[in-house]
Amino acid sequence: MRKTAITILLMMAALCGYAQSAYDGLLFSENNYEGTARSVAMGNAFTALGGDLGSITINPAGSAVAGYSQFTITPGITLSASTSQGVSPYADGTLPYFERKMKSSMTSFNVPNMGMTINWDTNRNSGLKNMTFGFVVNKTASFDQNVYANGINSTTSFMGAMAVAADGYLDTDLNSSDAYYNYPWSSVVAYQSGMIGTYGEFNDRYVGASELVFDNGDIVVGGDLDQTYGRQVSGGKYDYAFNIGANISDLLYIGANLGMISLDYHYDEYFKEKALDPNDFEIALNNGKYMYFSQMKYNFRYEADGSGAYAKLGAILTPGFGLRIGAAIQTPEVNSIIERWQYTGSTEFTPSSYDGYAYSPEGEYRYTVISPFRANIGLAYTFGAVGIVSADYEYCDYSQMQFSADGDEQDYFDEVNSVIKEVFGPQHMLRLGAELKIGKAAIRGGYGLTTSPEKNFNGLYRSNFSFGLGYSSKGSFFADFAVRMNTYNSEYYMPYSDYIFDDEDNILEPAPELLITRSDWKALLTLGWRF
Repeated sequence: MRKTAITILLMMAALCGYAQSAYDGLLFSENNYEGTARSVAMGNAFTALGGDLGSITINPAGSAVAGYSQFTITPGITLSASTSQGVSPYADGTLPYFERKMKSSMTSFNVPNMGMTINWDTNRNSGLKNMTFGFVVNKTASFDQNVYANGINSTTSFMGAMAVAADGYLDTDLNSSDAYYNYPWSSVVAYQSGMIGTYGEFNDRYVGASELVFDNGDIVVGGDLDQTYGRQVSGGKYDYAFNIGANISDLLYIGANLGMISLDYHYDEYFKEKALDPNDFEIALNNGKYMYFSQMKYNFRYEADGSGAYAKLGAILTPGFGLRIGAAIQTPEVNSIIERWQYTGSTEFTPSSYDGYAYSPEGEYRYTVISPFRANIGLAYTFGAVGIVSADYEYCDYSQMQFSADGDEQDYFDEVNSVIKEVFGPQHMLRLGAELKIGKAAIRGGYGLTTSPEKNFNGLYRSNFSFGLGYSSKGSFFADFAVRMNTYNSEYYMPYSDYIFDDEDNILEPAPELLITRSDWKALLTLGWRF
């Protein structure tokens, strides 16, 4: 028995396109700081340290620590790697789909830091000794990911799930000129491209091109399908900070940022099915002829561009004996998001005269995401000119995220905001760093971990290890190098959900589920000049 089910993939489709979700808010709100090679090498544990342009995004007071002006630029490279394999639905470990363990990767080049600060010496021995003015760009999130999965499945089909999702809509409506204004875009594309079609005497019930219909009403997959799932994600988030800092008696350093946010996010997902033997997928036509399913491809493309603003205040206290204490607080970010998305589909048959292709219009929508305030504190200890150890803690309560929009759309977002409060809670970040100086050189290391913001997931969400080297000349030039490995919690993903059940609504044929693991390596080189 087939039962209507909304797939994870199709949950991205609202009535006429893409639906914003609580997880979009999290995606656009989270930080995973990068910055200069020095700050990255030390785990970005710089709340109590400062003196480095990578630290200004974390604590604005950091600009006042350096008693000089400086300029830095940091090119970087990221290698993202993913591994995917099917998850067995059976106790004996039998794997009926995506049985191959697949590895994929992607490489991207970027500039995670660039900026300049100007130091003004007041020539006073106490009180306001120095002021700093600066503009710094630091990367605060990377979205790079490439996932590829492949395997043989003879029991369920992506097109079968698409057919179930379309049940109830008249075929004439899905094929009408105004279909994209009134019906789910995914169902319209599936029907108009030939992935699904009506059967028997029905005009509102559908079957996939990969399925056979028997006289008793049973619908089954015709034979072996070579299934492929792919996902490629790219983009990032940058903070543009206009900074002012002040040094008071070499005891207290204070600073403030007017921050601007820029983000771009590109998501491209596809699903393919290919008949190993098209003769297994015979489709009888009304004219007495036959055609045979060969292969299909379904694609969903989504991109978002955003801009926002926030303010941040920070302070660093140096009471003596090498101890340093830092703290900063950031106001909520107000981000304006513009989304664009499109669905496409193609289906090939034998003979090729029955091939179909369809694509939706490009959807566009604008709304606002208000990210929650965040606060961080830090402790550090300096061993004279020999070394440093530091530790940071950062807190952000993602249950305080909010969506807003003009007009009637706010009713929908009120529901999303309620889901946010139910699903999300506080996230905790711990960052550790150390530096050992040997003459003009320095050796650095760092570690960071981030807990999950989801209330029902109590555990590690993301962690990283970092290492770096530094060189400082007697003149103005300095250079730093760092590498960092990020690891993320595993993701369980269903390209389409279960849709075949027995008479008691128990799952009869489980749809594919993937276990996806992800990590990335970053290498950064900072070139800097003091003046």
